[in-house]
Amino acid sequence: MARPDAPGLDTPRSARRRLPQVGMPPDSFGRIAEGIARFMGTPMFLVWMTIICAVWLAWNTLAPVEMQFDPRELNFTLLTLILSLQASYAAPLLLLADNRSADRDRVEFEADRQRAERNLADTEFLAREVASLRVAMREVATRDFIRSELKSLLEEMDEARQAEGQKTEDRDADSTRTGETEQTHETGQTDDAEQEEGTRG
Repeated sequence: MARPDAPGLDTPRSARRRLPQVGMPPDSFGRIAEGIARFMGTPMFLVWMTIICAVWLAWNTLAPVEMQFDPRELNFTLLTLILSLQASYAAPLLLLADNRSADRDRVEFEADRQRAERNLADTEFLAREVASLRVAMREVATRDFIRSELKSLLEEMDEARQAEGQKTEDRDADSTRTGETEQTHETGQTDDAEQEEGTRG
């Protein structure tokens, strides 16, 4: 019979810690793993590994039997175990370094993608601004348009001046004609007066 406080089948079980947790921070351990993986991928590691194996084999082959710690008769069992242990640790370290490198690449890729999106948005904004400026520039007066307008204004001003000069000349001519008429009229009156005086006399 099931307990009433037992979770149902649709409730996931909580994770159980079966192994003790190491107190080292994951980031520090990852940096150490990357350092070891980088060192294992260098020519210096291969050179030192070759030297150690050569000295190991030479010592356990050429040294007296009492001084051999991994005799040839046992097919260098200790060296085989050490190399197997190194391989068993090297593979997880390389995988861990590769995972950290993949995480770092993913973060950089995300940052590059966001930067590319920002650049695209800026480019689209600038394109829209340039298009609006082109539209606005169509409504702005150009140099040739301003020159033609100034020329037409100058021509209109010259015509106005000529018309005003013509009017002034007409006025002067009218005033001259009026003055001559008045003089003629005065002369006629003077002559009439003289004739009247002569008649009286």
